Amino acid sequence: MTRSTVAVAAAGAALVLGAGLATADEWPVQQPNTVIQVVETYDFVLPSDPNYWNPTERRDRLDSPYGTGTRIVCEAYRGRTGNCWQADDAGNPHKLLREDFSEGGITGSAQQGHTPTKYTFPR
Repeated sequence: MTRSTVAVAAAGAALVLGAGLATADEWPVQQPNTVIQVVETYDFVLPSDPNYWNPTERRDRLDSPYGTGTRIVCEAYRGRTGNCWQADDAGNPHKLLREDFSEGGITGSAQQGHTPTKYTFPR
């Protein structure tokens, strides 16, 4: 075998083995003796709501083809939402992508609370 053939074979094997190690998203489970709470929630602002673009709206945003029509479970600490998972139409959980949502340049005391988080269903 040539050196390039060995390299290609090794890369292919790594891809196959790596695929076996990947795990599907799973619903979070409440752990005992922890400050992290696991809660089911639907309190999100959707892009169809004019408040989605309101910089003083404090609720988190959700960009998902399912809207809030499927199960959503989040981890929370002291009222601040952390990671979230949403079911697809078959009920399978998918970890939502998360990023800070800051529009309009309103910061500091004008923000009146935390910066909302934008959650996006992975495509």
